[in-house]
Amino acid sequence: MTQFNRLAIPDVVEVLPAKHGDHRGFFSEVFKQDAFAAEGITIAWTQDNQSLSATPGTVRGLHLQAPPYAQDKLVRVLRGAIFDVAVDIRQGSPSYGHWVGRELSHDAWNQLLVPAGFAHGFMTLLPDTEVLYKVSAPYSRESEMAIRWNDPDIGIDWPNMGDAVLSAKDADAPLFRDFVSPFLFEVG
Repeated sequence: MTQFNRLAIPDVVEVLPAKHGDHRGFFSEVFKQDAFAAEGITIAWTQDNQSLSATPGTVRGLHLQAPPYAQDKLVRVLRGAIFDVAVDIRQGSPSYGHWVGRELSHDAWNQLLVPAGFAHGFMTLLPDTEVLYKVSAPYSRESEMAIRWNDPDIGIDWPNMGDAVLSAKDADAPLFRDFVSPFLFEVG
């Protein structure tokens, strides 16, 4: 049975699917709509994305898309390990500007649900790390936004992997103090 563990910001959820193994290998229902619905999570997933990062210390993020292309994400690691982070960017939220993180790995078999209204990013911890994630909206270049991965006002406690490997876009992302969030916190 899948376990759902709410993090310090309870809208971000660690998901632990059951894994059944024997001498042949294993079987796991890595996503089961009914199990998510029983937890009150009724997201219509539209697309799966996969990335490969060859070098440990590769950072992807902090990314988001503005409405109407805001994306919920369900992130899991196929090979290797990452430190996965969600930053609350919902104006008016009691945790606005705060972050939660979780190490995800093939060995731990865990996933992270990052809802819309959060900036998302991760750092690879091992060589040749592959990440697969579901999203609830297609990619939209016009709606994409980013926040600097190492913004001092957010203060993410990233693992020390030496110099981060970044895309030019992520290296030049705006600081949080210059970011205008398109998301509002909704109670209930």
